[in-house]
Amino acid sequence: MAEDQTPDPADQPEEDKTPPADNPPEPYRLGGSGRSGKSPEGASGQGGEPGNPFEAFLSSLAGGDMNALAAQLQNAFAMLGGAGSMFTSGPTDTGSGVNWEVTKDTARKIAASLGPDPSPDAGQQRAIIEAVELAELWLDEATTFPRVSTTVAAWSRAEWIEQTMPVWQRLVEPVAMHIADAMEGALNFGGSEEAGGLPGMAGMEQMLRPMLRTSGASMFGLQLGQGLGQLATEVVGATDIGLPLSEPGHVALLPTNVKAFGEGLEQSSSDVTLYLALRECARQRLFASAGWLRAQMLTLVEQYASGITIDTSALEQAVSQLDASNLEELSSSLEGGLFEPQKTPEQLAILERLETMLALVEGWVDEVVTQATAQWMPSAPALAEAVRRARAAGGPAEETFATLVGLELRPRRMRDAANLWAALRDARGMDGRDAVWSHPDLVPTSADLDDPLGFVAGEARAGAAEGADFDAALEELLKGEKPEGDEKSE
Repeated sequence: MAEDQTPDPADQPEEDKTPPADNPPEPYRLGGSGRSGKSPEGASGQGGEPGNPFEAFLSSLAGGDMNALAAQLQNAFAMLGGAGSMFTSGPTDTGSGVNWEVTKDTARKIAASLGPDPSPDAGQQRAIIEAVELAELWLDEATTFPRVSTTVAAWSRAEWIEQTMPVWQRLVEPVAMHIADAMEGALNFGGSEEAGGLPGMAGMEQMLRPMLRTSGASMFGLQLGQGLGQLATEVVGATDIGLPLSEPGHVALLPTNVKAFGEGLEQSSSDVTLYLALRECARQRLFASAGWLRAQMLTLVEQYASGITIDTSALEQAVSQLDASNLEELSSSLEGGLFEPQKTPEQLAILERLETMLALVEGWVDEVVTQATAQWMPSAPALAEAVRRARAAGGPAEETFATLVGLELRPRRMRDAANLWAALRDARGMDGRDAVWSHPDLVPTSADLDDPLGFVAGEARAGAAEGADFDAALEELLKGEKPEGDEKSE
């Protein structure tokens, strides 16, 4: 499958990474994926061997004075973690070391800085409720999946951040833990008591490790908050990125973003709202009726994140080039891509499954909404194309998450999946199309997206075989039964 095998830019080796030394010391990296770079001149440890860049940096930080070094550490690590926020434990602070309250506050500040975010007024709330009510009526005729008991809401961008944060925390927690491990593991003085010419440096290792760990977690949390803040300006509903971010049965649209989506489309605002409500309600029906789907999608993301390895060689290079008198330089150099995840073959296999599942969900929504609007909404084809273009193009927030987590939020084969579901409906009807979601083993694979007609033919043959088996079993059963009175006649 050519599309799914396109190399991800994040997989390519970075040109600025320092090549390994001819005789490198014991590497200080996470998961074996990092490479140890040679320290700058004068940063060698005992015996002339290349030293740890952190050792050289900390040695130069206070000019060899241990008391001055201790006094400056708080300031240095505060800059690493963003104004010292990692030293304040929030109520949602977890084993990863990320202060999720700070992450959420960062997201809200970023969203607020990107444009007005008024709370939806009574008129907007009413418009959303009316659109959802009409959408549910139309969907009754387009899918066998029933309505779910829903809570309908109009959210501001800030409310989207608040409502979806618990799911984001669950999804990215493994990545945050790996980054914290990478930062902690980057410090290794090798037991030398005279490390870098600074007596007592090795004895400070136990104190510095947790500070580095928390700094790494804080940096990730801040970058995640920035990404979420940007994404909050792009989403139009609770589930429109394909992942079930809201509570089951919770339909929500963001009026500010819905209005922005409709700008330049030459469609009425009521049509735009209704079309996006149709897609949101269709996803909620699917997630409710296919009980396994929500859990499996979230599990796939967690499995993907839990296997991530972080290359620390870029971190080591950044530290080795630091000027101790200009700590702000480190803070700026750590922003945007320093901790890019490294994808293993196992990661790529999980990613393919996840992207296929995202495409199948969005393709099914496309197909169902197309059927629901066929008789009633002439503007639906243009709006459907606008949705496809927006998902295919992505945005700055999606690029941020691709860098931080290595996960693309957009399904690249949504159109192929929509064609497969349409072909299945043509061959087996609406019931046959929706029945495929009854069990994960029945759901199409990425290979099926390459050959939708083959998948449909295979389903038809399987259905015919099951019917023939049933007829044969019934005939055998009937042959074994004797009509009443036969025993007397014998």
